[in-house]
Amino acid sequence: MFTQKDVEQICQHGLTVEAVENQIENFRRGFPSLNVVAAASPNDGIKVLSDEELKHYIAAYEGVVDDLSVVKFVPASGAATRMFKELFEFVNDGKRGAGIDRLLDNIKQFAFYPELKKVVSSFDDDKAVVSAIIGKGLEYGSKPKGLVTFHAYGDEQRKAVEEHLVEAALYGTSKGVARLHFTVSPEHEQAFIELLCQRAKVYEKRFGVRYDITFSVQRPSTDTIAVNPDNTPFRTDDGALLFRPAGHGALLANLNDVDADIIFVKNIDNVTTDAQRQDTIDYKRALAGLLTELQQQTFAYLRAIKEGSADLAVVREFVEKQLQVKLPAECDAAMLERLLDRPIRVCGMVRNEGEPGGGPFWVANADGVQTLQIAESSQISEADMHLMKSATHFNPVDLVCGVRRYDGTKFDLSRYTDPATGFISSKSSGGRELRAQELPGLWNGAMADWNTIFVDVPISTFSPVKVVQDLLRPQHQ
Repeated sequence: MFTQKDVEQICQHGLTVEAVENQIENFRRGFPSLNVVAAASPNDGIKVLSDEELKHYIAAYEGVVDDLSVVKFVPASGAATRMFKELFEFVNDGKRGAGIDRLLDNIKQFAFYPELKKVVSSFDDDKAVVSAIIGKGLEYGSKPKGLVTFHAYGDEQRKAVEEHLVEAALYGTSKGVARLHFTVSPEHEQAFIELLCQRAKVYEKRFGVRYDITFSVQRPSTDTIAVNPDNTPFRTDDGALLFRPAGHGALLANLNDVDADIIFVKNIDNVTTDAQRQDTIDYKRALAGLLTELQQQTFAYLRAIKEGSADLAVVREFVEKQLQVKLPAECDAAMLERLLDRPIRVCGMVRNEGEPGGGPFWVANADGVQTLQIAESSQISEADMHLMKSATHFNPVDLVCGVRRYDGTKFDLSRYTDPATGFISSKSSGGRELRAQELPGLWNGAMADWNTIFVDVPISTFSPVKVVQDLLRPQHQ
């Protein structure tokens, strides 16, 4: 199937022929659907905090944070192409819909308007204005979302990545240091570095913190081969194999390299303004406080099991009621120890108001254990799709992760994934149809064997920007 030149190309990617052959077999075989039992709901897999509990967990986090290493992990490599898709269609194809009208009618309300004025001589030519946004001028069509100006505060404008600096100062600081890690694409890394080197000083002075900012790029070894519709390797016009980035699941390796006690995970575009940020701050702290309390109890039970002094009935009750794992009737010390000795994540879940996104579900495993998972529609069979429609909540990518074991060592996160939960999608290259494969999603199959706790969080903590017109929503004004 592969020539010597192919083998050299595979090796240059950091892959093996065997790994690529396994990827092709995934295309042929497909990925199995999850064995979904039910949608998680309040009081059955989704914890709803009372006002007293919210205050308690915030206090719990604040009481220990200075004894912990904390990192805010932000996937920021995604291009803003989708965000400006309608603008490209208008400029390139003359296709003008209601979105373009809304953009131009409200152009002065966008935080990037002052920048736009500097590169547009007249606002009478609609196509010239839109071209200046995505092309020569602001060049947003070729930039990542993190470098797009989202918000304005009087004469001050902030790009999306800057709002994460603000958030980190307000809930991710330990001993006066706010650590952030951004995953970026190689071609944009320098632009991120230059911006943050300049702007971090402003926020350090404003919030009285010091920033420790690091970057990483998605590894070529996590790319997957593209295939033709008949599942044979897709080749470019020059005969080379085509490898594609394997989705956000490929970032598990980047997350695995982060050394911290607590890791906050949040998407680059899910930020709001200062005036509306308090719920985000409160609930991030509360999720982290809940995580630390669960970790402490988990570690105590693990030590007791290893010492032979554990009351297994008490441990079982903790696993079921606090760690939200449904156990089979027969459950011995070995099973309890295995379930306790895993990474843990506390995930915010928002009420479903029609936004796209994965949902929280109970999933049955082969050993009779039922665990909580974040599942996408592509992972659910047609026969079980009614369960997705009955879901009351969905995933806004609002995670707090604990990646240390009871003895202080770090988990190898690659051991707690479900490789059978990848995605296959239809794409194109050079006008030719192809099939692409994504690795198990970072917060889906890549974390399938973590202990997972879902917590209801306010919709005010969720304000993504999927298209540029979303910046006109109240959360961004």
